[in-house]
Amino acid sequence: MISIICVYNNKKILNEWLLRSLENQTARYELILIDNTDNKFKSATKALNYGGKKAKGKYIMFVHQDVRFSSNTWLKDAVNMLNSLPDVGIAGVAGKRDIRGFIESRRIISNIVHGIPPKFAGNIKIHNPEKVQTLDECLFVIPKRVFDMLQFDEENIDTWHLYAVDYALSVKKLGFNVYVLPLKIHHRSTGDPIPTDYFKSLRKLLKKHKKNYQHVNTTCGNWYTFYPFVLQKLLFATELCYYMFRNMSLRNIADGSLYFRTILNLIRG
Repeated sequence: MISIICVYNNKKILNEWLLRSLENQTARYELILIDNTDNKFKSATKALNYGGKKAKGKYIMFVHQDVRFSSNTWLKDAVNMLNSLPDVGIAGVAGKRDIRGFIESRRIISNIVHGIPPKFAGNIKIHNPEKVQTLDECLFVIPKRVFDMLQFDEENIDTWHLYAVDYALSVKKLGFNVYVLPLKIHHRSTGDPIPTDYFKSLRKLLKKHKKNYQHVNTTCGNWYTFYPFVLQKLLFATELCYYMFRNMSLRNIADGSLYFRTILNLIRG
């Protein structure tokens, strides 16, 4: 059995997306819903640790409220894949490899689509599970035996961002593997713009993992643990400006606005 944990703040979206998608799943599952419409939980780590401690399944899935599975056998297929993989610490549906290089390190490995209308969210589609360094937070699975050993870091990751990235980096230090599964979902959100508190958590994350990692590749950008964070933010802002003006030249005003808001949040963070 797989346990499914979802922290939600919009009941309508939850019903129309995740819950409707679960109705015809062929696999047996345990559903743990955490109502955060009143902002009871101030961070994802606190909320997910609360839910994870209640889980009884062999695997624990942490998933956003605005996700739809691509098939009725999605859960069954995921469990079968996880059972076949060695030393699983955490597995998700989008991630980045532990590599350098200006082009290659920026490629997101994923089969998912996002947004309305849906568009491909990654750069590299896969047909087999792939080892990566970090994962996106929209959907990921942790074996219960691993979660019992290592829970989410409530002290350093005290926002709603980077908790899967931090967990992946932490679980790798324990000798476990991090995987992207070749499974498709539709994620309603595109994740833009990146909010101010993302960068506050990022600063803490880079400091925490400095001794074990020289670089951290995330689906929202690549970062170095040994370079001054202020300098990295400046370089990231410059890159965002390039994409913003390129989109404006293509008259894509919506995307240009998202880049601009992310730059403002980057300055504030």
